[in-house]
Amino acid sequence: MNTFLVILLIAAMIATVVALVRGIVAFLRTTEAELKGDGPSASSVKSNKMMQFRIFFQALAILIVVVIMFAAGRT
Repeated sequence: MNTFLVILLIAAMIATVVALVRGIVAFLRTTEAELKGDGPSASSVKSNKMMQFRIFFQALAILIVVVIMFAAGRT
């Protein structure tokens, strides 16, 4: 059980880093023309979506750490 949780934690941590990098790359691709345009651009929408995924995966990783600590305390 503990090994499974550690594997899940590593997967959540990797997903957090991937979402962070993809969000930063999408943010950096925003051009000056897009910044002056009306409404959100496609790259800014993608950047926001990736950052939302990052927050989700980060929360999931924290939850898994709490479960691991709880399980370690019970043994």
